Amino acid sequence: MATTTPTTPTPTTPTTPTGTAGTRPSGRAGRHPSATRRLVAAELRLLRRDPLTLTFVFVFPVISMLIIGGSFGTTPDDAFPVNPAHWYVASYFSVVIGATGLIMLPVHIASYRERGVLRRFAAAGFPRWSFALAELVLGLTAVATSGVVLLAVAAPVYGIPAVDDPVRVVLGVLLGAVTFVSLGVLLGSVLPSARAAQAVGMLLFFPSFLLGVGGPPPAVMSSTLRSISDVLPLKVVTDAVREPWLGLDGGTGGLVVVGVLAVVTTALAARRTAL
Repeated sequence: MATTTPTTPTPTTPTTPTGTAGTRPSGRAGRHPSATRRLVAAELRLLRRDPLTLTFVFVFPVISMLIIGGSFGTTPDDAFPVNPAHWYVASYFSVVIGATGLIMLPVHIASYRERGVLRRFAAAGFPRWSFALAELVLGLTAVATSGVVLLAVAAPVYGIPAVDDPVRVVLGVLLGAVTFVSLGVLLGSVLPSARAAQAVGMLLFFPSFLLGVGGPPPAVMSSTLRSISDVLPLKVVTDAVREPWLGLDGGTGGLVVVGVLAVVTTALAARRTAL
């Protein structure tokens, strides 16, 4: 897959309330929210122009769900405790989360670092934390939008399974999204180039996708593959979403683990972007 380079937003020098460029205003609190809003708006515009983002976050989960969701019929059996199509509809919401955190954001941020965009943001007076906040908003927006697209396509084809425990499902999605968005920011801030970020992201994403979310059900895996699957963060997020959604046993323990992962990855990403 070729790396695409998004258009770089041109950093603008924050202005004082009187309109003088390059002068530090006396009210720092008034400048930072304005700078962050401009950065968020620019990043959201770029989201629509990046073919890699549109393909991997919006198209890949939908196509994969349509293919795998129809491969096992609609009757529960020894491998699937519920309708297999519904099993994969509930599972593929996590594919959106993983694609955003492991592919989209690392490539996007690493390309900025590679071209010196982050240094220009700092030189223009944007606080360091404003970029991390903008990427968090960007990632959560991508997850929410792609998730809606996924469910809109699934509804007429397989139907959307009834949500057994909405509160735990929402918490699982939110904490899982924060975990992987923070992980994406962290990866993008340490990898040297967009190509490196793409390579590392693919290596992390596809094993997680095949073993933890979109591949065969755990019941047909070997014990070795199940053991590997159980420790994959994306599998933990999937369980935290799928089990309360479909009314399966468990889910609470996975939700706690996802909460811990969210705190750890957010702290690491915040520390890295503050350097």
